Amino acid sequence: MVPTVHTHSPVTFARTLASAKKTMVISEIIHLALDSFRANKVRFALTALGMVMGSASVILVVTIGLTGKQYAINLIQGIGANMIVADYQGGSMAAADGDPDFLTKDDLNAVLQQVPDIVASSPMLEMHDRISFGGGHVKDILILGVSPEYRNVRNLILLSGRFFDDQDEISHAKVAVVTEPFAKNMFGSTAAAINKSFSIDGIPFTIIGTFKERVYTFGMSEVADQTILIPDPVARYFTGTDTVKQLFFSVGDYNDIRSTRDAIAKVIQSRHRANSTYDVNEYTALVTTAAQIADILTLVLLLVSAVTLAVSGVGIMNIMLATVRSRIREIGIRKAVGATYREIQLQFLTEAILISLSGGLVGTFVGLALPFSVGMFTDYRIPVSWWSVVISLGTAVLVGVLFGTLPATRAAQMDPVEALKYE
Repeated sequence: MVPTVHTHSPVTFARTLASAKKTMVISEIIHLALDSFRANKVRFALTALGMVMGSASVILVVTIGLTGKQYAINLIQGIGANMIVADYQGGSMAAADGDPDFLTKDDLNAVLQQVPDIVASSPMLEMHDRISFGGGHVKDILILGVSPEYRNVRNLILLSGRFFDDQDEISHAKVAVVTEPFAKNMFGSTAAAINKSFSIDGIPFTIIGTFKERVYTFGMSEVADQTILIPDPVARYFTGTDTVKQLFFSVGDYNDIRSTRDAIAKVIQSRHRANSTYDVNEYTALVTTAAQIADILTLVLLLVSAVTLAVSGVGIMNIMLATVRSRIREIGIRKAVGATYREIQLQFLTEAILISLSGGLVGTFVGLALPFSVGMFTDYRIPVSWWSVVISLGTAVLVGVLFGTLPATRAAQMDPVEALKYE
């Protein structure tokens, strides 16, 4: 039996030889680059330092942008992203009777009957009064008359006790829910405030719960630090009118907010004088605006980081030009023993890329260390986008290529005869 002999075509053999040579060239180039770095450690470290700072700044800028954006969005959504608020602005003084054309609870009922997408609602009456506590304490307090659904519309967090319910509202129960600062100031803690009593115009009320807003609004909402919530029918006893300061609505589907807002405004305006003005607002526009501002700020800071990276790239180019000049004889010897134009160019371009990429890796680590450290040692979690890591490392490689091409090309274009004569 004749053994089978496997033969290769000349084309296949040439491709195999070229592939082996290419692998050898790349490994040799990387080895030469590492030898060059070992021989000039200080120069290599100082050159890479600019890339460390630039890459770290890219990570931190994107992180700061994401954090600011998420904070703004969480702040608005915590107040009530699906919330719509209607209030009276004025304009009816031109009417014959000259009376303000305030909103009423009948407006609320009309909206609920004609607008189907509302899942929760509440009127809001506002009063300012001095109330008395045990021991003769008298305090100026903001009193809001609201319905039980107000808690859900405003995303309030119940800290202790309970919120008043429909039965409390129907029975006109003299109960109240107070803010956390008020409870701590008057009774020492939120738990200690439960079942304590106070009087409004001589009528005793019992505190049944304490609450806080889901996000701190810096006094920009209707809830102040010293605020008491009481059932709407009871608050009406003190005002003696059917008017309200604001109407709150909550929509089930975020995508229906704007259409629901327009429908609410149409219902309210149809029930009042033509020259009366009412604002019906929702917070989706604020969410969009906050996101856009954060994106613009991030872009501006990224441009600043890009300047840092460009300066670092110029530094790499200068160092590589100096390196080429100091290694002219080495280049001449390599060309004399057969190194091609492409191999010489690739050698110095690889060195530039390795310097840039090494600085980028260290800078990325530094940039990630800060937000992760904050998350480890505090309860606050700083969001980190892994896209920032990709951008940082990709930019580092790009800087190495862009600013390493000129020195690499200059080295590859040298005349080997002149290079060997160089002293």
